[in-house]
Amino acid sequence: MGPAQLTIRQGNRSRLGAHFDGEGVNFALFSEHASRVNLCLFAEDGRTEITRLALPERNGAVWHGYVPGLKPGALYGYRVEGPFAPERGHRFNANKLLLDPYTREMHGSVAHDPAVLGYLPDSAYGDLSFNEADSAPYVPKSVVSHPDSFTPDAVTLDRRWNGTFIYEAHVRGATMLHPDIPNYLKGTYEGLSSQPVLDHLTHLGVTAVEILPVHAFTSEGALRARSMRNYWGYNTLGFFAPEPRYFGPSGVFGFRKMVDRFHEAGIEVILDVVYNHSAESDHLGPTLSFRGIDNASYYLLLDGQPRYYVNDTGTGNTLQVRHPYVLRMVMDSLRFWVQCMGVDGFRFDLATTLAREVHGFEVGGGFMDALRQDPVLAGVKLIAEPWDVGPGGYQLGQFPSEFSEWNDRYRDTVRKFWRGDTHSAQDMGSALLGSAELFDTKGRQAWSSVNFVASHDGFTLADTTRYVQRHNAANGEDNRDGHHSNYSDNFGTEGDSDDPEVNAARQKRMRNMLATVFLSQGTPMLLAGDEGGNSQNGNNNAYCQDSPVSWLDWKTLDSDQIAFTAELSRFRANHPVLSQSRFLHGAERTNGHPDVEWRAMDGSPLNWRDPGLSSLCVILRGCAECVSGDAMTDVVLLAFNREDEAMELRLPSGENRVWRQEIDTTTTRQPSTCITTPTTEIPANSVAAFVLKDRSAEL
Repeated sequence: MGPAQLTIRQGNRSRLGAHFDGEGVNFALFSEHASRVNLCLFAEDGRTEITRLALPERNGAVWHGYVPGLKPGALYGYRVEGPFAPERGHRFNANKLLLDPYTREMHGSVAHDPAVLGYLPDSAYGDLSFNEADSAPYVPKSVVSHPDSFTPDAVTLDRRWNGTFIYEAHVRGATMLHPDIPNYLKGTYEGLSSQPVLDHLTHLGVTAVEILPVHAFTSEGALRARSMRNYWGYNTLGFFAPEPRYFGPSGVFGFRKMVDRFHEAGIEVILDVVYNHSAESDHLGPTLSFRGIDNASYYLLLDGQPRYYVNDTGTGNTLQVRHPYVLRMVMDSLRFWVQCMGVDGFRFDLATTLAREVHGFEVGGGFMDALRQDPVLAGVKLIAEPWDVGPGGYQLGQFPSEFSEWNDRYRDTVRKFWRGDTHSAQDMGSALLGSAELFDTKGRQAWSSVNFVASHDGFTLADTTRYVQRHNAANGEDNRDGHHSNYSDNFGTEGDSDDPEVNAARQKRMRNMLATVFLSQGTPMLLAGDEGGNSQNGNNNAYCQDSPVSWLDWKTLDSDQIAFTAELSRFRANHPVLSQSRFLHGAERTNGHPDVEWRAMDGSPLNWRDPGLSSLCVILRGCAECVSGDAMTDVVLLAFNREDEAMELRLPSGENRVWRQEIDTTTTRQPSTCITTPTTEIPANSVAAFVLKDRSAEL
């Protein structure tokens, strides 16, 4: 049907976005303050606007229209009319073509031309000036999807939380330098789920892959000016569309194929999602979608100064998730990724922002209530990054029982302990038991703490043993960016060393921290590459390094350390006392023994008041409410020796059973040694794990 034949009539307001019903397409867009909404249709090349049709009907804040004869694949955008009054919070500019917030596919990408700005960048009036340049040539177009492309028929794995082992990975970072992935799959969704990666993950015992943002995003203008681009993806443009730069042979369908491949391997898919801000930045940012559709509704604006944005995210703007239609968009997006794409869970970036109401952080706020009551989302994993830069932003341990939380305090504690900081052993004891002082409230379970020693944001595990200072000059910000408190240790040499003793000490430190993560109550998380000692050469903020700086160099990964990590994972999986659902507080079990027992190496009670405490011994037994059957007889003893000398460990009597050592961090080759004497030696700076076994079977 040619452009002259296209007509529009009243549509249906119930479904936002563009939906083909077999005979035409219904368009519906939310805008509370607009005076007119124009639908612009484009030719297949995305460059030529072939017709402009005003949405003819408005019901409340929803504008809608129906175009008979229009087919899937049609390219479109909106031009929204209304007041341009930045001082009152309104930035309507019909010269700017706007992306549909509900589009599931995009054609083209953002070119950072001055035309995408709603104001004249060289004007003395700044963002109060009005830019009449047409932005259409420089912005992506929305695409009318075929209804069969995104059918709500996906099935999630729904694996139990207290058996979860998370592997945090980036689509490009994990695949670009993998020698066994074909070139045409590198950097793609299909590449991330290719057989070489699946074989590696299953060898490690990974149960869930947490993928850095894959919602369609764009790079900030400042990065473009430095000839760089956003690598991590925390700069969302569209909350329903998969990021096109990761498309492989299957295009947009590659994402669902990736999920299916992971599911076939028994691995869940968790998405890192960014609903706290958008790619439009502050008052000097581009007008790409939300700002031009209804700035005052989509964004939190400063009280008394609505020209400016609340910046609780540190990115320039903050989405107003407490607005009903913004909240609806977020909820619709979450359901889409579960029902149509098969996603098993979400890690919410800067989750405090999402839970902040008018008077501050509220567990019972609109977003939290909507999320917790939603039947579609009831069975998926929810992970909070429990902080932002706004007032009262640090909320570790304060999220509802449905959530687990990234525990940065755990990360810092483990680094400090193995670095040798005084007073760190006391916090280490808490960390080993799931940080109960933070999470054991209101029925929360021990898996609530996501335990990690490194993530995408900060030093890799290897770099915590190689660098004291950040080395971020390549980011172009004069090394001012990135964390300054890394609690790291370079063993006397900053960066690479040719000293065998230094390198051996670094490798053992990595094994000690890896062992700590897998032997702690809670949910272990591993940064991709840490299993093999991957380094970013001291860059602790590689958000703009889409390059070998942040790509895993698989050829240089330490195969012995990978095998060691896999052994830790298997040990954890084989011993349910290490991943109990209830917190352990020393309660007496039915057999007369406590569920957890702390001891000094010589068997005496542990002196927690000693500021120089540097060795710990803990015995773990199954909580009666957590385990049953054979697991009730599962007993594990963990010994942590941070001293520079070996220590003698007195093993408690096993009655008719005997202790067998199965973990030793002084070597990558793990023992399976039956201990027949009442004492055994724990080498300096090491971790050991022992299991109580039936004597007749062992001797």
